[in-house]
Amino acid sequence: MPTPPASAPDAPELNGLAAAPDLAALLTALKVPLTGDTRLAVAVSGGPDSLALLWLAAQAFPGRVAALTVDHRLRVEAADEAAGVAVRCASLGIPHATLHWDGVKPGANLQAAARAARYALMGEWCARAGVALLLTAHHADDQAETLLMRLQRGSGSGGLSGIRAMRMLLPGVVLARPLLGVRRAELAQIVAAAGWTAVEDPANADRRYDRTAVRAMLAAHPALDVPGLAATAAHLAEAEAALQWAADRAWAGAARIEGGTIALDVDDLPDALVRRLVLRAIATLVPGATPRGPAVAALQQRLVAGETATLAGIKARGGRIWRFSAAPQRRKSS
Repeated sequence: MPTPPASAPDAPELNGLAAAPDLAALLTALKVPLTGDTRLAVAVSGGPDSLALLWLAAQAFPGRVAALTVDHRLRVEAADEAAGVAVRCASLGIPHATLHWDGVKPGANLQAAARAARYALMGEWCARAGVALLLTAHHADDQAETLLMRLQRGSGSGGLSGIRAMRMLLPGVVLARPLLGVRRAELAQIVAAAGWTAVEDPANADRRYDRTAVRAMLAAHPALDVPGLAATAAHLAEAEAALQWAADRAWAGAARIEGGTIALDVDDLPDALVRRLVLRAIATLVPGATPRGPAVAALQQRLVAGETATLAGIKARGGRIWRFSAAPQRRKSS
């Protein structure tokens, strides 16, 4: 990572704004591993949320911040937007890199593919540069929207936990989202008070996307309290972590690996733990397998009834002990 100038310019003062969130305090509250010499990267698209994060990082960690912008090669305007972020960073003495998502783009689930590519590019850059912490500007409104979207889909506690505040992106690189308790309007006020001009992604106004429709619903129904929804997601995240803790211990006591077979003794375990053990057994035998909730629930019902069923390339047999093994490959007809 390039070293910023020894006398890097300060972030501009916030005219007319009494106070701004303390980014260092927010990261400390998340128990992010942060030392006096930890270097940070911030994801900056040029939108109001990420520009506010850039300003907060420049204030809290002078000389220790780099900015990353991903050009997905999906809009011709993206190159100019990335160049605008680079100019803004240069004025602050912050190193900036534009990362490109090259290659053929998928015809389906483009947003999900772009998101995966974005994190992969930024994570790889951080790993190469020896930067231990990557910050994104997800905020309370994003969290509330995510919770409502997943409620509509019938998600379980894992999905209803919403956007995770912190996770390991790559070995040695932590992804943190310290602004999940901050409102979108507060971040826009920071950008306006700094005298900066933000860009807006046209996808944010495209009603074909579920998130855009949920955002419009929240704006039209102020009785849906965004901070309350975001707090609910945070509480569910704590409950999910407790369930995962219990599942780890249940696995240690209930699972036996016998060659290519996993045997599970799920007697007297609650369904929420059984579901996690079933998913873990499948993922152990087929790494990367993530069957959807309804399919897992249907499999559990058949195993409870003592039947045999297959899911995600796994053959599962019910009975007193449930047994999971790779399903035999089907013979090709000649």
